[in-house]
Amino acid sequence: MKHYRNLLLTLLTIIGVFSCDSPEKNIEYGEATKELIVLLDNDPKLKSLLVSSLEKAKEINPDRNTNPAQNLEEYYRFVTWTETTMPWAIVKKEEYPEIFDNIFQGLCAFYFLIDQPLPELEGQGLVNNSLQYYEPFAKWLVTFSKSWGSFLDTEESWNEEHYQMALNDPNFGLRNGWYEDPENWKTFNQFFARYLKSPDMRPVASPDLDSVVVSFADSEPQDVWDIDGNSYLMDEGGVPVKSATLKSISKLIGDDSQYKDAFSNGTFTHSFLNVNDYHRYHFPLSGTIKEARIIPGINPPGGQLWWDNENNRYAFNPSAKTGWQSIETRGCVILETNEYGLVALMPIGMGAVSSVNFEKNVIPGTSVKKGDMLGHFAFGGSDFIMIFQDGVTFSLEAPMQEDGQSYQHILMGEKLGVLSKHK
Repeated sequence: MKHYRNLLLTLLTIIGVFSCDSPEKNIEYGEATKELIVLLDNDPKLKSLLVSSLEKAKEINPDRNTNPAQNLEEYYRFVTWTETTMPWAIVKKEEYPEIFDNIFQGLCAFYFLIDQPLPELEGQGLVNNSLQYYEPFAKWLVTFSKSWGSFLDTEESWNEEHYQMALNDPNFGLRNGWYEDPENWKTFNQFFARYLKSPDMRPVASPDLDSVVVSFADSEPQDVWDIDGNSYLMDEGGVPVKSATLKSISKLIGDDSQYKDAFSNGTFTHSFLNVNDYHRYHFPLSGTIKEARIIPGINPPGGQLWWDNENNRYAFNPSAKTGWQSIETRGCVILETNEYGLVALMPIGMGAVSSVNFEKNVIPGTSVKKGDMLGHFAFGGSDFIMIFQDGVTFSLEAPMQEDGQSYQHILMGEKLGVLSKHK
């Protein structure tokens, strides 16, 4: 009898440990994970939505090597792991060659789990009807980002081995002689937001010619969109972007700004920065700062994620949803130029641990020159918007890819486009 009682206790213990409905008792969860558990325990509907999203992700990609969180308990463990791991080790592997691709795939794996379309979220005015855009889960993602970001600000997050991994991955360009002394990097985020060795590493095109707009960062230009008379984005055919909560330039700039309606009939352009890029951004034009603000938001990756079953990897298109930037944490600097009116400069935080940071002199009244430092992003994908006023034509002149459908990656300071006046 005692034998059977012990066996029963053992079985109950195993069931308790591996239950998908309640957290394990013997795991020390991260701070953000603990907050998520409390949130879900107090909101059964939200918990059900997360479970549904995980199940959909599992149906699409059941491979545990690339989708390690296939139920709620595994998701808790996955989030806890990510809170204090290196960005290239989100999905565990024995080796991490070319850490850029591992970072990219790991971030995609993290967001893919919560980017599944859910019927329950249709018709709610979200960017997409997926959990990452739905409150209060979206707010929790900010908590997670801050928790991970705190780790990446510690010296535990950087060492000689990590430096050698980045040095040996050509995607980061550390062998190009561009950057400051690596001895300055004591944390991962110091490496991520690394400085150039000197301004000569990014020459500024036509520094004294106001009509030439230079690239504000190492990035990939996306396109140019017109703005209508009511300050709404339009596509190439003149049809407004469909979601009313996303197409408004006034809403993008924010109700707190006196300039929110200053860009009707103007022009909108943006460029995408990847995780391997130089993540300090600079002024693309000369002028005087009229306004500088940080607008709090949430931290989804934007764009479109999917599982490429044929190539056994995640894929991402940052330009799939024009206007997603209006829900992200973002900066807004209104620059008054000498000849071309006001220009809105908007660095957009994007994805995990993204943050928008300005230089100390980025305050109203400061005069700046093309190429001067504007600020930097901490870890995460990023985006940068420029908006021009009516009466000005902006022509994007970055080189095209061979397919003629997208633009080539360009460096900060290189020619992005030109401005001209029209009546």
